[in-house]
Amino acid sequence: MKVLFYLTLLCSVGAIMGKNETTNHVANVTSVEGERQQCSTCTFREQSRLLRLHNIKSQVLSILQLDEAPNISQEMIRQLLPKAPLLTQLMEHYDHRVEDEERASTETIITVAKPGPVLQDGMPCCFFNLSPKIQPNNILRAQLWVHLRPADIVTTVFLQISLVKVTSEGNSPIRILSLKVDVTAGASSWQSIDINQILQTWLHQPESHCALEIKAYDSKGQDLAVSATERGEEGLQPFLEVKILQSPKRSRRDSGLDCSKDSAENRCCRYPLTVDFEAFGWDWIIAPKRYKANYCSGECEYMHLQKYAHTHLVNKANPRGTAGPCCTPTKMSPINMLYFNHMEQIIYGKIPSMVVDYCGCS
Repeated sequence: MKVLFYLTLLCSVGAIMGKNETTNHVANVTSVEGERQQCSTCTFREQSRLLRLHNIKSQVLSILQLDEAPNISQEMIRQLLPKAPLLTQLMEHYDHRVEDEERASTETIITVAKPGPVLQDGMPCCFFNLSPKIQPNNILRAQLWVHLRPADIVTTVFLQISLVKVTSEGNSPIRILSLKVDVTAGASSWQSIDINQILQTWLHQPESHCALEIKAYDSKGQDLAVSATERGEEGLQPFLEVKILQSPKRSRRDSGLDCSKDSAENRCCRYPLTVDFEAFGWDWIIAPKRYKANYCSGECEYMHLQKYAHTHLVNKANPRGTAGPCCTPTKMSPINMLYFNHMEQIIYGKIPSMVVDYCGCS
């Protein structure tokens, strides 16, 4: 009888131990599968991040109509960037965010003067290579900025702007603007001149594209205008500031999930991503040097089932005939950017679709 009791007890203990081992084995398998799935999710997310960075580089070059990034070094920027209050204020109050993307936007194009043909009297003139974006019907403001060297005494400077028509027969300057400027002794200054009408004339007569002769004589007959820079005057050459109007573009609004960098979420979600243009080696972008771009990553099956039930059933009936939905941006917004283009012009304008606002399945 005792022998039978011990055998029964031994069998019961063995059964319990076997059940525990089976449970532990299932738990271990489940844990391993979870780790594999998490590892796969992280790998896919990293691929999505790298793809987003690559797309941003391609997108910027494409939007700005550049085959490759302009080869502009920090030293070139030091020489080309005007040392004018306009640029200083723009940099101090720069904000890459765009308040309302559905309103008509503006773009400011800054064109620095290049050395033009030397006139018969030996005076140099300034040539401006205008952007094709500038058209007669979209100009909001056009200013010519001229830097004056310091005068010895308090005096009145006579600023003269002449139009120079470059022809095979020679260069003939035609004075188109004269004004008086009072200056103090020992201080240099920037002067801005409204040239909206002059620019309109240029654009309506493209065949007579002209250069400008800029002079600023003080009471002693000295020319104080910086038209051709000398040593130590880098960034002081004349430049045009033209503000133009661009048509608005409307976009569809949507919402989606937001996730942190280390989130365990596997559904379609928006993740943070900071783009560093200096890391790209893109010194030609003056501002922003970096900005928050964000990117989308994750699975779409559940959300796709809820939002597109009919398509989901079709996909199940013919799984090889479709790749299914993808986690993509459903709303993107632009940023403001200050940069040099391939013509060495300084552009301040809006670059579309640079920030991912929402992600979804489509």
